Amino acid sequence: MASVPSIPLSKAIEDLRAELLTALRSGVGQELQFRLKPIELELKVAITNDLEGNAGIKFWVVDLGSKGSYENATTHTLKLTLEPRGQNGSTEVIISETGSPRPG
Repeated sequence: MASVPSIPLSKAIEDLRAELLTALRSGVGQELQFRLKPIELELKVAITNDLEGNAGIKFWVVDLGSKGSYENATTHTLKLTLEPRGQNGSTEVIISETGSPRPG
């Protein structure tokens, strides 16, 4: 996978979380508020079997670029639905002045 532009699936989700937290914080004091609903991600992933070091299967998000140069045989479409939860376990998160989830 070294020659294929890719990042681990866990890193992609971690970066999404960081972007959402940035949006929450920059919403402080804004007049318009948004309710954060379940997030659907559709990603192109490559699956590799790591025979060296830690045995196991790894999922990599691949960058297809503008040409889409990877064959379908080497990539798979993975669709995830993520449901945001606040620190208190609430399923309703409001991008609001406080940046805190509302009790639900």
